[in-house]
Amino acid sequence: MVNPKILREDADLLRRSLIRRGDKTDLDRIIDIDNKRRNLITHVQELKKQRNDISENVGKLRKQGKNAEKLMAQAKVLAQNIRDEEQQLAAVEKEYEQLLLWIPNIPHESVPDGQSSEYNKFMRGLKNSPVAEFDVLDHEEIGAALDILDLKRAAKISGSRFILFKGAGARLERALINFFVDVHTNQHGYVEIAPPVLNTKACLFGTGQLPKLAEDTYKCENNDLYLCPTAEVPLTNLHGNEIIPEKNLPIKYVAYTPCFRREAGSYGKDVKGIKRVHQFDKVELVKYATPDTGYDEFEKMLSDAETIVKMLDLPYRIMLLCTGDMTFASAKTYDIEVYALGAKEWLEVSSVSIYEQFQARRANIRFRSKEGGVDYVYTMNGSGLALPRIFIAILENHQTKDGRIRVPDVLRPYMNGEEYL
Repeated sequence: MVNPKILREDADLLRRSLIRRGDKTDLDRIIDIDNKRRNLITHVQELKKQRNDISENVGKLRKQGKNAEKLMAQAKVLAQNIRDEEQQLAAVEKEYEQLLLWIPNIPHESVPDGQSSEYNKFMRGLKNSPVAEFDVLDHEEIGAALDILDLKRAAKISGSRFILFKGAGARLERALINFFVDVHTNQHGYVEIAPPVLNTKACLFGTGQLPKLAEDTYKCENNDLYLCPTAEVPLTNLHGNEIIPEKNLPIKYVAYTPCFRREAGSYGKDVKGIKRVHQFDKVELVKYATPDTGYDEFEKMLSDAETIVKMLDLPYRIMLLCTGDMTFASAKTYDIEVYALGAKEWLEVSSVSIYEQFQARRANIRFRSKEGGVDYVYTMNGSGLALPRIFIAILENHQTKDGRIRVPDVLRPYMNGEEYL
C-alpha cells in the first residue's frame, strides 16, 4: 500500500497519481476517515487520562478515609464512554484500512502518461513487425496438424480456455520450463524455489491481487485458500513479517508454477488458440532489494528475462507501459513482447514490474540497514518467461515451408537432440 503519511503530508501527490492513472478512488473520503480516526484516537486517550486521574484521586480519598462514591460514579461513566468510543474507533480503523488497500501505487516519474497501450513507449528491439517469407500457419492449425496440441479434448476435460499438450508438444513445454529455470539459476544467480500453489488470502493481499483482482482468482470452496495466480504471490510472501539483514540483499528467487486466472472481463478477447487461458505455466522471477539499489536490480531483472528471448531466437521488442496500462500495484513496468508470424501480432511474454515499497508495506517485509535502522524493502518481479505464448512464438516463428517446427538450438539438449518437431 502507499505510505499513509502521504495522505497527511502530501495528499496532492496522491491526487496527481490518481489522475495520471485515470483512477477514480475517492481520496477525500479516505482523508476524512483518517481525520475521524485520529480524532477518535486523541479523544480516547483524553478519556483514559481522565479515568486515570479519577482513579488516582479515588485512591487519595480512600487513604484519607473520605467518601469517593461520586468520583467512582464518574469513573463508571467514563469507562462506558471509553468502551463506546473504542468500538467506534475499531469500526473506523477497519474502514480506513480497507480503503487504503484500494489506493493504487504511485507511478514512477519516468512512466509515460496515458490510458491505453497506444501510449506505451518503445524502448528497444524490433520497431517494425517482421514479415514471413511464406504463408505461416497459426499455432492452433500447426499444433493440430502435428498432433501436439488438442484443445477439443482439453475442453472435454475442463471446459473452454484450457490446454492439452500432447507428445512432442508436452515435451516442448517441459523443455522450455527446464531451460528457463536452468538459465536463471546457473547464469543469473537466482535461487530456485518450488512453492505451494495454494496460497492464503493474506498472501494475495500482500502482493496486491486482493481485493482489487478478486474476480480473477480461483478460491477453494471449503477453506480460505486460493489457487496461485502467479508465483509472484508465494515468492514475495516468503519473507512476510520478517526483517532481513541488509547484507543478505538483494535476494533473488525463481520458481516454476502452474498459474490459474479466471480472466474475468476478458470475454471475447483472444479466444482463438491458447493466447489467453485459465491455466498456464510460468517461470517467475522475484527480487528483494534496498531502496538505494532497487531500480538497478529492476533493470538487471529485465535484462535476465530479455536474455531468454534472445536465446530462443525470437523477434521481440521491449515496451515501457504507460500509467493506464500498468497493474494496480506497479510503480513501473516493462513488457517484453514477441511477434507471432501466424497470428500477425505482438504477444506479451514477460511483464517486469517494480513495486518499490508498496507490496512490502502490505506484507510487512523490512530490512535492517548496516547502521541499524529498519525500513521496507523494494520488491519486483518478472516473468522469466510465461508460457504458452512462448510456445506460440516458437511454433509460428520457427516454422518451415514443409510444416515442421525447428527446435531452437538451446532447447535441443532438452528435446533428446531433436532438430525439428
